[in-house]
Amino acid sequence: MGSRISDLVAGLAPSATLAVDAKAKALKAQGEPVIGYGAGEPDFPTPAPIVEAAARACAVIVNHKYTPTAGLPELREAIVAKSRRDSGLEVRADQVLVTNGGKHAVATAFVTLLDPGDEVLIPAPYWTTYPESVYLAGGRPIPVPLREDRGFRLTVEDLERHRTPRTKVLVFVSPSNPTGAVVAPDEVAAIGAWAAEHGVWVLADEIYEHLVYGSARHVSLPVVAPEVGDRWVVVNGVAKTYAMTGWRVGWMIGPPDVMAAAVTYQSQTTSNISNVSQRAAVAALTGDLSAVAEMRAAFDRRRQTMTRMLNAIDGITCVEPEGAFYCFPNVEGLLGRDLGGQRAATSAELAELLLSAIKVAVVPGEAFGAPGHFRLSYALGDDALVEGLERLGALVARS
Repeated sequence: MGSRISDLVAGLAPSATLAVDAKAKALKAQGEPVIGYGAGEPDFPTPAPIVEAAARACAVIVNHKYTPTAGLPELREAIVAKSRRDSGLEVRADQVLVTNGGKHAVATAFVTLLDPGDEVLIPAPYWTTYPESVYLAGGRPIPVPLREDRGFRLTVEDLERHRTPRTKVLVFVSPSNPTGAVVAPDEVAAIGAWAAEHGVWVLADEIYEHLVYGSARHVSLPVVAPEVGDRWVVVNGVAKTYAMTGWRVGWMIGPPDVMAAAVTYQSQTTSNISNVSQRAAVAALTGDLSAVAEMRAAFDRRRQTMTRMLNAIDGITCVEPEGAFYCFPNVEGLLGRDLGGQRAATSAELAELLLSAIKVAVVPGEAFGAPGHFRLSYALGDDALVEGLERLGALVARS
């Protein structure tokens, strides 16, 4: 008799970010004064016009039924128009598949593109889901370590050091989760040219495209590097831009043959996604971006506050993020130190120490392929953001 659990699923790592968020919420429910920096989730409500559109959709009987597997025609057309408006990416509706959030789009892309043993280059630090999705699709995730002294920005030289004859796909994400790094447009074009030269597919995750600050600029790799031809897939969604994480609407865009295969795959897995959520997404994508601008202004303020407060703590250094809503500080200077009568040898142990000692929840760098670091989301209220960092600063100051 074999194991009750398959080897495939037994080898899968759980989502560290969701685990930290769940633990923080459980402690809060018990009355603990926990401040959680774990979840990549805007603290703003979904804009009212989007919610109102969904409420109206609930009363329409057709929205109680299935939609086409690839998504509502209206939503696919809205994604086409949005892609043209926001990044200059010209596609047709038959190149769009609506998915159950951006994470589902990533997983579907890898299942569609990879054969067993194909290698996928993943810049590290990386979002925890990328390597696990590659693993589930039978591929081999290859971390590409990025230099902290260069702001964790990916370069062609980084990629070339890790390219092999088995390299099939490059994961390209800018702005980055977890570092907030934004790759300059000319370097994005150079990375695209490198991929074209070596016949490497590019999976471009553009979920944070609207969350860039200062002089940083987001560009879409297929747009600035047209030489990649049709060897690219773009994944995106409404979660971060419109504070719609719980609505679960993402999408995948790519060449027609790849997308037809992806639709077939989805037809045998999730079928279509929530009809009402798709109606809400139509309202989001066809509306204006004023609410997005307001959220971005708040994130920009919090970004600067968090970076400043982290760098003021002895033993912590933090590169200022240019996009997304995360800081990724180096906390190696705290390892091995006495902190309230406890010591931590790793950033994972340090995260446990902070949760027990000062009720501050962070995600350790081990989850992102970068031990010695933390990821802290600044998508939480200003007061809570400051209080949690004051607790951390006070703990270190007493040591």
